Amino acid sequence: QAYPLRGTPVFVDRYGCGHINDTFAVACDSGCMYILQRVNSRIFTKPWELMENIHAVTEFLRERTEDPRGCLSLIPTKDGKSAFVDEEGEYWRVFPFITDSICLQKAESPEEFRQSAVAFGRFQKTLAQFPAAKLHEPIANFHNTVDRYRQFHEALDADALGRRVLCEKEIRFYLDREPEAGAIVDRLADGRLPLRVTHNDTKLSNILLDEITEEAVCIIDLDTVMPGSSLYDFGDSIRSGATSAAEDEPDLDKVHFLPEMFKAYAKGFIKGTGGALTETELTMLPDGGYTITLDYKVLEDRSLREADNSALNVIANTVSFQKKEEEITGSSALVHFTSEPPSETNSDTFTVTGNCAPGTHIISVLMR
Repeated sequence: QAYPLRGTPVFVDRYGCGHINDTFAVACDSGCMYILQRVNSRIFTKPWELMENIHAVTEFLRERTEDPRGCLSLIPTKDGKSAFVDEEGEYWRVFPFITDSICLQKAESPEEFRQSAVAFGRFQKTLAQFPAAKLHEPIANFHNTVDRYRQFHEALDADALGRRVLCEKEIRFYLDREPEAGAIVDRLADGRLPLRVTHNDTKLSNILLDEITEEAVCIIDLDTVMPGSSLYDFGDSIRSGATSAAEDEPDLDKVHFLPEMFKAYAKGFIKGTGGALTETELTMLPDGGYTITLDYKVLEDRSLREADNSALNVIANTVSFQKKEEEITGSSALVHFTSEPPSETNSDTFTVTGNCAPGTHIISVLMR
């Protein structure tokens, strides 16, 4: 009811493989289709600023894109806003569904990787004249590698969980590379690198391809659009795409840099930018991959985050922990444990005892 859709929705279902926002495909009786998204305001804590970014960038792109499928198009609410806020404070937005398109999760060949590079390079070229400084930072210090090292040093000094001694070799590897880690940040600060509009999540799955030709049609997922360096976008693709394994692969023997993928992407990105990059940017493209890999591999101390607390609060509404000597009375909880679990433990196992009503399901939560 908040949006002027063409027709009445007759079908809604979850859509895509995104991990941050909740995405749904909406079909109307008119034949029109839409993408409905609930913005994760726990990750993006200033949703209106995020929406201002997306609106400004998509309007700029639309004026310079011939293919109507070539850029996202926000549908305003009936009162002209870029998002609708429901009674629970959740932010919702709507885009037209981009038809006759497909999405691939990973480049299986250098040519597929090169095609994605052309698309993200073209994104840089088209937005080269956009006043990047006017954009908000939806996530502060997102690629500030200098600040990441500051956080890392604080975590090392605190050594809150006593794990530093277990990974001294890895820590030394990371610290040895600190002197060059600030190369992009420093050059942005002194003007040797131009400030540009950056996407900051430049993986293949954020490009819609024509379902017949498999050529790039549209860049999607603009939540992390913000001011930065073109080297961030280049580097993020190299980090995730010029590797032999997934980014969360636990077996490091399977993780290797793939020079042929790097070469293919570099050629495609330079072609896509079409002369928009400065000589300094072209020279420093390899620094992008190096820096973003360091940026993503900071080992921070594990502590409770807001999302953890939200999940635990749900559990706390149905579970009550009580000491053995206390009588269990006056609680509305469905489950009563008669021994307290450890608030934090590095043990592989621990045991609690208790009782619950017949048929009650008990959920255990392990946070590492």
